[in-house]
Amino acid sequence: MQIIHPKARYQPYTSSSGGWGSAFSVMNILWRQQALGKGPAALLKQNKPDGFACVSCAWAKPGNPHALEFCENGAKATAWELTALRTGPELFAKHSLTELRTWSDYELERHGRLTHPMRYDATSDRYVTTTWEEAYQGIGEQLRGLEPDSVIFYASGRASLETSFMYQLLARAYGTNNLPDSSNMCHESTSVGLQESIGVPVGTVSLNDFERTDCIFFFGQNVGSNSPRMLHPLQEARKRQVPIISFNPLRERGLERFVNPQSPVEMLGPDSTVISTQYHQVAIGGDTAAVMGIAKALLAMDRTAQAEGRPAVIDHAFIAEHTEGVDAFLAQVDQHEWTALEQRSGLDRAAMEAAATVYARSDRVMIIYGMGLTQHRHGVQNVQMLVNLLLLRGNIGKPGAGICPVRGHSNVQGQRTVGITEDPAKVPADKIESLFGIQVPKKKGMATVDACEGIVAGTVKGFIGLGGNFLRAVPDTDRIEPAWADLTLNVQIATKLNRTHLFPGQHGWLLPCLGRIESDVQDGRRQVYTTEDSTGCIRAWEGRAEPASEHLRAELAIIAGLAQATLSGREQIPWELWRQDYARVREAIAQTYPEIFHDMETRMWEPGGFHRPLGACERKWTTPSGKAQFVTAKTLDEDDDVSKNSDQRDVLQLMTLRSNDQFNTTVYGYEDRFRGVKGTRSVIFMNRNDIVRLGFHPGDWVTLRTAIEPGVRREVGPMQIIAYNIPINCAGAYYPECNALIPLWHYASKSKVPAAKSIPVTLHKAQARAEDMAHALPLADQVM
Repeated sequence: MQIIHPKARYQPYTSSSGGWGSAFSVMNILWRQQALGKGPAALLKQNKPDGFACVSCAWAKPGNPHALEFCENGAKATAWELTALRTGPELFAKHSLTELRTWSDYELERHGRLTHPMRYDATSDRYVTTTWEEAYQGIGEQLRGLEPDSVIFYASGRASLETSFMYQLLARAYGTNNLPDSSNMCHESTSVGLQESIGVPVGTVSLNDFERTDCIFFFGQNVGSNSPRMLHPLQEARKRQVPIISFNPLRERGLERFVNPQSPVEMLGPDSTVISTQYHQVAIGGDTAAVMGIAKALLAMDRTAQAEGRPAVIDHAFIAEHTEGVDAFLAQVDQHEWTALEQRSGLDRAAMEAAATVYARSDRVMIIYGMGLTQHRHGVQNVQMLVNLLLLRGNIGKPGAGICPVRGHSNVQGQRTVGITEDPAKVPADKIESLFGIQVPKKKGMATVDACEGIVAGTVKGFIGLGGNFLRAVPDTDRIEPAWADLTLNVQIATKLNRTHLFPGQHGWLLPCLGRIESDVQDGRRQVYTTEDSTGCIRAWEGRAEPASEHLRAELAIIAGLAQATLSGREQIPWELWRQDYARVREAIAQTYPEIFHDMETRMWEPGGFHRPLGACERKWTTPSGKAQFVTAKTLDEDDDVSKNSDQRDVLQLMTLRSNDQFNTTVYGYEDRFRGVKGTRSVIFMNRNDIVRLGFHPGDWVTLRTAIEPGVRREVGPMQIIAYNIPINCAGAYYPECNALIPLWHYASKSKVPAAKSIPVTLHKAQARAEDMAHALPLADQVM
């Protein structure tokens, strides 16, 4: 299968986010996926009370939705799932897995929906058709022959609360806490940092807070591509003259200007909404220093105000009543000189003071952040520095204020709420044991990095993947892929073919499941699901579309089938009854987590759903001291593998990026509209000064090599240089292509999140391959 890309080009994007560009992009993917027939009807039901929850991101769904409650990327995810294209047995009859490994990620998923359960045949190096009964029995037999702690039960973050709850019970009844998930690769730094600082592992902001806030800060988040529906409340806030202050290495278009595609006046007129009133291009890894600078400016303002008899800038009463540790933090703020803060943040003092000035005169402030904060060696510290900033002015536990991490996968937060975690201390083991007759293992299980280390070491023998594309999402891919072949068992539950499926191990099974948009009928009864969004809101939804194949099964039904074949009745879990009626699963969830899910069957249908209780929202701090914690920073260098002051002047800090045409590992196409790149992903964005001083030119081809652990060669390329507006000594290139550059040990302290937003790299001249030259950017387009 050969996919012909359009001619590659680079042309800086000057239009707003949203607008006609978004509308054309949606229509284009509906056409490409042959979903023009049923796609538009499905989009009218997306994120609606009588429809389905978006397959894409976890941003909150309003109780009173817009007429079109979907964004560009959400529409792409819907088209991707409703595609008329199919990946059936005939593909595997024609192509061996060795052949398919030469296909790109885009080519694999674009081929269409999986239609039949498949078993790997090593003799022919192909997947062959099997039956569900053979799959369940074969997998169960293999699992019974393996040591439980040698098996990984991975969850991608897409599965419903019901499915996730059953999945973690299956793992624990089997005998292991090996339950890594996609949180381990993105927001585990949030879960650790917020729990330590304010006693909850999730954000404290709801959609209602956007209507009451009078200032918003953004750190390390690209709203235009990763959560575009958030642009609606941001636009409403800007219409109320709410200042929005953004800190991001790149000038992302969604944080600059927005045209609402649902407004005929805006679509037909020349105007757009300015989103960021201040935009600070912080250096990669400079966020802690920037926050420290804002705090330093606030402290100076407070001292001046008190000396002059004016109201204090810092909320001393709140701090005294609700926090501890402020003295140590403020002493540290005093110790840092402006020159050091400027050098490390990449911002001048005036920029940090400007942000502090607006913060000081605002009463209700929220801070929104993404993986640009969490995926650093000191990512947990980054999160806690943001909390420190909010605590200084009492901006947690009051309407219109709080901390707002923006999650990725649509239920990644929710699956943690119902027990997907490697840490048995984070689940109600006593209730699980009494309700279901199983012994929750005491040994802490493997998170994602641990699982990867076990795969490389050969101690992991089995892997079950509930969605996702694990091999492409994890770091150190060039070491993980060869080791994957030694797995005894590899089971993948999926809707489409991806690269992970092409490394089957000794016994590989490919189990096709229903998509979220598709109708799930069990024994004649239509089923509904629940998910939890980024704001801790839980709501019901149901799929409506006709399934892509009569051979598909629901994720929940697959889990039930695997459990029955593996556990042989060693527990008191009514798997078959749960498969027949998902309401019984919700009843079990409510029994296990009554504080959160009481009366779930009724409350899940409330407009907008119901919110889980969060003590920090009421200024009840479930920390060891019973108070919110100010935390001191161990270092200003968020990524200190290569010191800022070292002599390695040829080292750049590389951040991985998602394009406008992808969601996580899923690539929808080869157009990054907002960054002006079309027809290729083999590019590296660099500051023009770095290009010149390192002896290159825009348009040159280079190989990227990791500049740490010299004994191991990690490189990707060739990639073509684009001169771009990015801070000096910084660079950007696409995820997941650059994951091979990240050593397994290059992760965040405490959370083990791979530090993908700051990878020390060196550049080396390369000869472009013929296939790269076919999609090369014309040199004329390289002028900024």
